[in-house]
Formats: sequence, C-alpha cells, structure tokens
Amino acid sequence: MNRRLVALSLLTALGGTALAFVPRPRGPEAPLPRLLRVCADPNNLPFSNQADQGFENRIVQLIAADLGAEVRYAWWAQRRGFVRNTLRAGACDLIPGVPARFDQVATTAPYYRSTYVFVARRDLDPPLESMDDPRLHRLKIGVHLIGDDYANPPPVTALARRGIVRNVAGYSIYGDYRDPNPPAWLVEAVARGEVDVAIVWGPLGGYFAAREATALRVTRIREPDDGAGVPFVFAIAMGVRPGDSILARQLEAVLDRRRGEIRRILERYGVPLLAQGQAGAT
Repeated sequence: MNRRLVALSLLTALGGTALAFVPRPRGPEAPLPRLLRVCADPNNLPFSNQADQGFENRIVQLIAADLGAEVRYAWWAQRRGFVRNTLRAGACDLIPGVPARFDQVATTAPYYRSTYVFVARRDLDPPLESMDDPRLHRLKIGVHLIGDDYANPPPVTALARRGIVRNVAGYSIYGDYRDPNPPAWLVEAVARGEVDVAIVWGPLGGYFAAREATALRVTRIREPDDGAGVPFVFAIAMGVRPGDSILARQLEAVLDRRRGEIRRILERYGVPLLAQGQAGAT
C-alpha cells in the first residue's frame, strides 16, 4: 500500500510513557517540550519524504501540533527489516500508515480506508472497474511485485486465479532507490504506453496519475467476488510499540478530533477514500 501496505508485511523504547521529554537549552523555568519520534521512509511520496512533502508528514505535523510536541524522524527505507530497525530498535515510537491489523505493531483505530485502483489512459473507454472485465485478458497489465520473500499483492493473486499471466508485467515496488519515489515508475509506464493499465494501491495511483502530462483515469476496483478472500480494501492506522497503550490512546484522541482536517489532507493528495463498511466499488 504505501510501499509497506502494498507488501502487506512491510511494513517506544519508553516503557509505557507516551512521549519522551527533553529539556530546552533555555533555563530551568522553560517548559519541557514533548518529543514525538516518528519512523518514516525519506523517499516515498505521496506518503513521506525527508522534505516533509508527503501526506503522512502532514498528518504527523497535525498530530504533533495538537499534542504540543516536537517531531523528530528516524529515517529508514521501507524494505525488509523496517520495523525491526526502527520501532523495535527504540529509534522511534510511531509508524504512520500501517494496515489496521498489522501484527508487527500495536495499532490505533483506522483513520482512513482505501482500495486498489486501475490506472489507464483516458482513451480506454469504458473505464475498467472489475477484475472480471474480459479486456484484461488482452490488455498489457502492469503490477507491483514485492519479491521472493513476500506474498505478492492482491491484484497479482486475483489475476493469476483468472489465468491472466502472460500479459502481465511486474514492476518492483522498491524500484531504484537512487531515483525519487521509486513506486511511481509503474504509473509512469502507463503514461509512456509501456502498459495499457496499471493495478496499484489507491494512494499511489491517485497521486502520481494526477501529475502525469498524459491524461490518465483512476477508477476504484470492485472487490472480486470469487470466494478467494483476496482483499482489495484496507483500513489504515497508526502503529506503535506493543504495550504503548498511552501513546495509542493519545493518537486516537487526536485522530478523532482532527478527522475533518485529516480527510482534507488525504483528498488534496488524491487518496481514494472509502467510508467505514463501504465496498471497493464507487
């Protein structure tokens, strides 16, 4: 999903204290600022980057302002070992944007839900909406691939169950990390004409499709009703260290208070949003 959600498994050392306290160098009378330590990828728009340009950066800033806290990032590429080398190592206390049932961390209540989408050029008409559209057997399809150590994302599984394999091109979700925003390569492939359609996690598709010179259309995918139990819709939460219930409760309170502002941030970044209980179809 962001890179960690697409993988579905990519995705504090304070012993129950929700926020760390550090002294200001301005004398004993000054109040102690609270420090919110955040684990994030420095090169992963639209989610986060080191220039604070991602929507997760914006949401973290909103949370910190509400709590009167200062943000400090622990930057780490979201690949294998991300949680182990950040949250579990005590380098930070919060991972924004994890699946609501991500078993490597304790999670808050979800603050948004999104879905996988089709991204295609606007001259593909009518737009694709279903994994059972017969055109998928002849169109060239681009998908993100995770690698041998991870389960492939839901679209790959759904395509394989329908015998759609030979016309599928895989693009590494990790890409070349020397380039900015490596997952964007898949959406760029649609604009360049390398593939006819990409099947991609919604926040990635919505953000990068809007920034291509070629006119692209993003459509939500109706979740397959094939009995396979392959989910296309995911609820997204904040992740904290297991047992850090104080921070989790603080975060949930802010997420609830700032629900409208968070939604507006997500909408500005083109994130396809679903209401609680809403299926993947529009």
